[in-house]
Formats: sequence, structure tokens, C-alpha cells
Amino acid sequence: MADTVIQVENLGKQYRIGERGHAVFPTLRDQIARSLRAALTRTRTPAPADGERNHRPGKQEFWALRDVSFDVRRGDVVGVIGRNGAGKSTLLKILSRITEPTTGCADIRGRVGSLLEVGTGFHMELTGRENVYLNGAILGMKRREISQRFDEIVEFADVSRFVDTPVKHYSTGMHLRLAFAVAAHLQPEILIVDEVLAVGDVDFQRKCINKMQDVAHQGRTVLFVSHNMQAVVRLCNRAIELAQGVVLREGPVHKVVSEYLRGGSGPSGSREWPSDNAPGSDVVRLCRVSVRGEDQELLQVSDIRKPMFLEMEYEVLRAGCVVLAHFSVHNEYGIQVFSAVDNGPTWRGSPRPVGRYVTTGRIPGNLLTEGTLIVGAAVNTLQPSVLQFHAQEAVSVRIVDDAEGDSARGDFPGTLNGVVMPLLQWETRLLCGDAVNSTH
Repeated sequence: MADTVIQVENLGKQYRIGERGHAVFPTLRDQIARSLRAALTRTRTPAPADGERNHRPGKQEFWALRDVSFDVRRGDVVGVIGRNGAGKSTLLKILSRITEPTTGCADIRGRVGSLLEVGTGFHMELTGRENVYLNGAILGMKRREISQRFDEIVEFADVSRFVDTPVKHYSTGMHLRLAFAVAAHLQPEILIVDEVLAVGDVDFQRKCINKMQDVAHQGRTVLFVSHNMQAVVRLCNRAIELAQGVVLREGPVHKVVSEYLRGGSGPSGSREWPSDNAPGSDVVRLCRVSVRGEDQELLQVSDIRKPMFLEMEYEVLRAGCVVLAHFSVHNEYGIQVFSAVDNGPTWRGSPRPVGRYVTTGRIPGNLLTEGTLIVGAAVNTLQPSVLQFHAQEAVSVRIVDDAEGDSARGDFPGTLNGVVMPLLQWETRLLCGDAVNSTH
């Protein structure tokens, strides 16, 4: 446990719905508003009948987190994922010491730098320069340490012209860039980031991802909350999925993200049908559909650079038919990516005897884009053409690009739109320019 830097045990956070909090030191405006609210309530609310006085509904309790437990080791980059309202931001606020848990505890060993929203920890009336030093002091750094990294922070945030301007005059993008630069450059041992990529442009996203990767490579720890699953897969080695305040699953990032995108149900990398309930007819009947890798292993997640094999097993029940197997592939948005028909030479145009067959189609690596693919399987008989069955959502597979090695993405961090992402053969020639530099 020496390498464990975050240890969360039975963490819970409860809120009371409908309860209005009161400031510890209320202002005159708060007192006046509270008095007027109470007077209006007495005026508009009729007195309850005698039998109703003891039946007023109490405050409703809501658990944003309940019995959450997990460990994070030094150097881990952990993606925290889940639907809106799953408890992700509440968890990060507890780990950042912004709010206290109702139950359980979170033991954190190391200095924490947090970016939970634009301008976290900034004072609006202070300049960018003053806020850098203020945030560094909050992190426990000495002024000399902050000064050593100040120029790097300003250059990363690209706010050198406005560094002595109060941050209340900054745009949202400037605010975000400076906040992330401070959180990432002031040497926190644990960096906690919540949806920083949701606001920034493509160039800023690239800088953020590269910086978080640098932080992780230095042996520091990153907790990263995002709805961008491509960024989570590229950046993180582990993932935790929250659902309704509890840990639904945790483990390797590819596995957790794949389950999350499938909603924990629906098609998977392989599916079989019993003979009494299989799609088909008295001519051809479907038995199994699978997605396999190069070593014949079943796939639920596939590296974008590696080939995949779509496999269909079916049974011909009536001799003398010309059978044509084909696959249809859609993405998670319902857009058809491609259709593929078995045109292999072995049985092409030839009647088949009764028996069980396996048809396999190879998809080359570096062709399909990132995302979830839904595979359908169908068989036609020819002469005449009759569709014998079509299992529209038989299996699914998640295509991921972990940014290690060569792929069509290269160093580009943003989203590449389209249903395919082929690796093209590139050549760039210098037509005119600095002849000296062109020889390097």
C-alpha cells in the first residue's frame, strides 16, 4: 500500500432537497430577504386543519454518493466517468477538500491541485499575476518556487499581454487557460481535473492532454472527469464508472469505457442462438456471430491499428441452395459505416450441401474510426434471391486509439469526424523556402 496515494473507504455525501442553507455571517440583504420570505409565507399559506398539523412532510434526503470505495496508486491516470448526476463532481469536491463527506473517509497522501470549473480558486478582483501567486501559496509553495515557473505558466496560458489585468475582465477561454496552467505547472503530486476539455479549442485540448501525460510520466497522479470517451481512453490507464452515486465498475480503461458505452447491456463481442430460437428459416439458420482478433480471441474492444475478423456461423438445412452471407456495420449514432458480402471463391455461385458453415470477413487495421460499431448478420439465398434472416444488432465492438504508435490520428488530439479513419500514405515536399533548413 506504499504506492497508494488516494484511499477512499465507504464514502457518502447526503444533501437535503428543498432545504435552504443559511450563511454563517448573513448580510443585511440576506436578513431582509429572509424576513420578507417568511412574511409572504405566513400571508399566502392557509392555516392547516387540526388533523393536518402533525402531517407536514419532512425534508427529503438525497445521497449524491453512497458507499464509494477505491484506491489510486501513484502514477495512475484515472478517468472518472458516468452519466450526468452520477456523483462525479461531488466526489472530486470531496477529494479536493471543498466539501466534507457525510460518511466514510478519503485519505489523500500528497499535494493536490484541482481544476473543477473555470477559474477555480481565483479572486476576480486580483490580476492574473496575483492569482498565480495566490494559488501557489494555497498549494503550499514558496514564492521562489512559484517565480521559477511563472514564465512557463504564462506562456502555456497565452495571457502574457493581460497578466497584470484583473481576471474579471478575462474571457472564458483566457480564464480556463490560466486556471489549467496554474493547476498543472505548480507541481501538485495529485492533479484533479473536471471537464477541462469541454470548453477549450483544439489547440488548447492538445496542450492539456500533453501536459497531463507529462504529469503522469513524472510519477504524479491524475484524476480526470470527462464525457469525452476518446480523451479518457487516450489519456487514462484506469477508469471508474459512477452511477447514481455508487461505483458501478472499475478497472482497465478500455474495459470500463466499453461497458459504459454499451450501458452494461445490449450486444457484446459474441452471441449465440439456441436452435429452437435462432433467426432463420427451414433453409438456413443462424447459430453464432463473433468479433475476433488476430489470435482468435473474442473482442469487445479493438485497437484501431489492428485487424478484426467478423465471423458468422450458420447451418444450411436444405441442400442445393446458393447461399450468400453478408454483414452490415453501423456506428453508435445509427449511421451505416459499410456493408460487406461474402465473395470468396470457395462457394461463390455454387449450391451447398447440408451442413454447418463459418464465414469470416477480415477488416484491416487503420481503417475504421474510433467509436462503437454495431454488427448485423444476414444470409440470402439466390436464384431467386430470398432474405433468410437478418440479425440487425447481433454484436458490437469498441474501436479505440490509445495514441501509442502510428495511426491515422498521428499527434492530432481532437475529434476526427467521419465513419472511417484510414491511414493514408503521406508525402510532403518543400517547394520553396529556407534551403538550409530543408536539408535537416
